[in-house]
Amino acid sequence: MNATLPDILRLVIVPVLGWAAWQDIETRRVPSVIWYPLVALGVVLLAWDTLPHLAFAPEDILYFVRVGISLLFVAPLSYIFWRLGGFGGADAKALITISILVPTFPQYLLPGLSLPTVRTTLGVFSMTILTNTVVLAVGYPLALAARNLVDGNAELPLMFLGRRIPVGSLATAHGRLFETTTGYTRNGLDIDALRMYLRWRGTTLSELREHPDKLRDPTSITETHEPTDGAVGDGMAVDGGTVETEDPWGAAAFLDDIDSTAYGTTPEKLRDGLQVVASQDEVWISPGIPFIVPMFVGTVIAFTYGDIVFGIVGALGLV
Repeated sequence: MNATLPDILRLVIVPVLGWAAWQDIETRRVPSVIWYPLVALGVVLLAWDTLPHLAFAPEDILYFVRVGISLLFVAPLSYIFWRLGGFGGADAKALITISILVPTFPQYLLPGLSLPTVRTTLGVFSMTILTNTVVLAVGYPLALAARNLVDGNAELPLMFLGRRIPVGSLATAHGRLFETTTGYTRNGLDIDALRMYLRWRGTTLSELREHPDKLRDPTSITETHEPTDGAVGDGMAVDGGTVETEDPWGAAAFLDDIDSTAYGTTPEKLRDGLQVVASQDEVWISPGIPFIVPMFVGTVIAFTYGDIVFGIVGALGLV
């Protein structure tokens, strides 16, 4: 492979994103520490690439414009999307890291081939990764619908928005309940919050379903435990707590004790979700999109094929 040393070093983003995507699928948790070395590397490589452009010739000005768009548009846009709830924190950190590490198009020369093959006129590589990611993410509802069809769950419009799973599978599932005791909602109980509550009470899904009347009585709470953050596989440590008397399921006591909203949970939402889980064998959940997964695939495509949108527009003869 014929490429500059900075461009070769930039390829490290691919395996790191691949690992992060796997973590996102398994736990919906990506440790922030993995981005710090990449940001540091990106700053060093950016300085390395910038030195030859300090003559400020016309082509140098174009380089600075491209870097500026990546740092002053793509990076802040990622932060804004996170603040608005469109991205998770890990998604925003990943894209900010990408905007620093690969602001402009790299080039890799292979025998008879130059990668990426489709380059945009704008020339901002982080923007290409972002648009590739969005294009792939748009296909997620279609993939969800196809999976539901295979499973025999063809209920519209739910088949495009959620999955129907056995209640027992909530122990390792991610997302939100799509159901309430009165219908469907996109803002149901967060499954991480459900796990937090069960850990706080020191109980399990099976026990909840076997003895709902007992657990609905808040006076049955004699000892509480560390709720963790609801991640799959977290342990449970014993901790003291207090209990309210007029509080079905001890929902308000739980939220007061942990001093947190538990992913936007209210006592009413928690009580309703517990009633759904206790009374049904299967539930619809809104799994959400693990955005780093399409980001990883979009990055691989960006380094090889290039820009999906620009390629489609070019094939249509519009550029």
